[in-house]
Amino acid sequence: MGPVSMLETLMLKNSSVIASGSWNDVIPEAFRLVFPLTLFLASLLILAGVLYLAGLVVVGRKRTLLGEAAVISLLGTVLSVVFFMFVPYSLIALLLSIIVWLLLIKRFYETGWFGAIVVGILALVVFLVIVIFAARIFGILFEILGLFSFMVVVL
Repeated sequence: MGPVSMLETLMLKNSSVIASGSWNDVIPEAFRLVFPLTLFLASLLILAGVLYLAGLVVVGRKRTLLGEAAVISLLGTVLSVVFFMFVPYSLIALLLSIIVWLLLIKRFYETGWFGAIVVGILALVVFLVIVIFAARIFGILFEILGLFSFMVVVL
């Protein structure tokens, strides 16, 4: 099954996936390992770019490098996954993840706590805008919002 037919299958079965709740039914068995790895790498690249842009805005060009943004995104993602896998309480894992992300930003961008918080918030806002824009382009924004309809009051 080629990439075009896989995309067509994903587009045609989009509503059934939301109803059943499992992507494993849609993705062919040969792509079940490739799909999450591709998603992980794409997320890291996007996150590195977002962190780089946020770092440029907040701490300036001298202290912001794309390589450092990539290291921050890789370490932050891996450590967050480890926390959520091994810490039994989700709230504690979330707090540990936030602290680690801020420490990584603070250390690599050589800024203070306030600068790290501002970079983190700006990166989060830009990342959410990119995700919403991509979901709108692929036509799945309203399906995603339908999953969170209990949280959305007015769109």
